[in-house]
Amino acid sequence: MSQLFTPITINNVTARNRAWMSPMCQYSASPSGDDLGRPNDWHYVHYASRGWGGVGAIIVESTAVTANGRISPYDLAIHNDDQIPSFTRLAELIVSTGATPGIQLGHAGRKASGPRPWEPEVLHPKDSELGWEPVAPSPIRFSGSYETPHELTEDEILDLIDSFVEAARRAVEAGFEIIELHGAHGYLIHEFLSPLSNKRTDRWGQDRMLFGLEVIKAVRAVVPGVLAIRISATDWCEFVDDSRQGWTVADSVEFIRRAKELGLDFVDVSTGGNIPDIQIPAGPGYQVRFAAQIAETGIPTGSVGLITEATQAEQIVRDSADVAILGRVLLSDPYVTQAWRARLREEPEFAQPYHRQLMRS
Repeated sequence: MSQLFTPITINNVTARNRAWMSPMCQYSASPSGDDLGRPNDWHYVHYASRGWGGVGAIIVESTAVTANGRISPYDLAIHNDDQIPSFTRLAELIVSTGATPGIQLGHAGRKASGPRPWEPEVLHPKDSELGWEPVAPSPIRFSGSYETPHELTEDEILDLIDSFVEAARRAVEAGFEIIELHGAHGYLIHEFLSPLSNKRTDRWGQDRMLFGLEVIKAVRAVVPGVLAIRISATDWCEFVDDSRQGWTVADSVEFIRRAKELGLDFVDVSTGGNIPDIQIPAGPGYQVRFAAQIAETGIPTGSVGLITEATQAEQIVRDSADVAILGRVLLSDPYVTQAWRARLREEPEFAQPYHRQLMRS
């Protein structure tokens, strides 16, 4: 029997298997008006298709906890109660497919107010119709094409922690059973963690882990199901020819040890994203080793990063991580896990309306 297609229970939530859908921004929400940040028909079809395809859990793309926390004006956001019904419909659709509904909550920090990937790399200026001023732990811009962010004050930091809590409350009310905080890829929580983006001298800089830990502690109080976080396990400076002192794997292990004591249930392990000019040696499963190291803390982990084959995913959940979190392979084929079931000598589980034609001899 394959390990990949066995159920997994984390806290009080059981997913039907260990092949999960990674949060991947779609940049397809309305940028303004009453529908700002709300999921629409694109999201409903996109996520339901992968649920019917057979994944164990779906982590909905990064959803901003404040309007100015969106990566682009076209991101999802869950910063007011009026948005809850649209997310409730999305969670209910995911449940109807048999998958467990999850959602990633984030704030883009200094990487906010950007363009969609298929548009020219020009930010929306803060005084434009779609733009706003980005914020960050320190006034250090991400790259030359980004604005210098506003340095957050103590009160603004505390308000942002409250924003994460309120967004989590709304997500739980909407029906999401996995709440994943976005602490990776150079966005706000990661910006606080890394010495490359946090130069503060107050308590938020003296202990760069403090902001992320305070978010986890506060959000845990309103999440009855799985509380997860995606982290970048390393800024990669330690593994390439780069003299800068970035966030390291050892830092990540210590952060997760502290977070686990506050009630964190699961870690989605990625890497990078806080330095635009670093060359990451990507390849099949290149981030799996970091998930294995973090798993040594005793917390369940998921691994991401160029997981494209059935036997590769099976090996990951047997040897290195509890869950294989799939990205691009699901974009190209929503039903890829059914083919993987066959390759691992498991019976495919197509939706009932498809079953007669696809399973007949």
